Amino acid sequence: MRKIIFSALLLFVVVFNAQGQDEQTSSDDYSKWQARFRVIAVVPQPGDNLPGAEVDISTTFVPELDFTYFFTKNIAAELILATTKHDVEVENGPDLGYAWLLPPTLNLQYHFYLGDFKPYLGAGINYTIFYGIDEGDVVGMDYDNTFGFSFQAGVDYSFNDKWFLNLDIKQLLISTDVEVNTGVGVLPVEVDINPLVVGLGIGRKF
Repeated sequence: MRKIIFSALLLFVVVFNAQGQDEQTSSDDYSKWQARFRVIAVVPQPGDNLPGAEVDISTTFVPELDFTYFFTKNIAAELILATTKHDVEVENGPDLGYAWLLPPTLNLQYHFYLGDFKPYLGAGINYTIFYGIDEGDVVGMDYDNTFGFSFQAGVDYSFNDKWFLNLDIKQLLISTDVEVNTGVGVLPVEVDINPLVVGLGIGRKF
């Protein structure tokens, strides 16, 4: 599903970019800063991390805040701030409690101008911090903080010169090394989280 969404957005940008370029004004005036407030759905897509068992990481909905700085009218950098809580379980196995994730993400973006619509593509890095860990049915859980990658596509729709609506889709590539203390030994596991993040919200230019 996410491949279809990304492909559709990319096709939209490619097909209509020429038309949008004709509609751009020759003025160099543009807002260098903008902020967005979104509600995001964070949908982890864990792989087969344990031999013979499937790890399930819960989906969560949270508010998110981001800030974007424009170096030029088309090129910008976006810093994303949000924190999420996820329950972790093993199919037909123990409850592994929950963990809070703080994954500040920095993306470099390219923005297109199609009248009131402004599609954009982005890519960048994130650093995920794990905290507030509950061990569930095991003796201990230890998650390593980790670097990952981010890929992004979205669109802004302007209501006026200051306010706009935003739809944003990100694919984060996050893996972490986990040590599970079962009480009889420590089991090292590499866990793929790889969340798909879909957000809808409003923004303001400054």
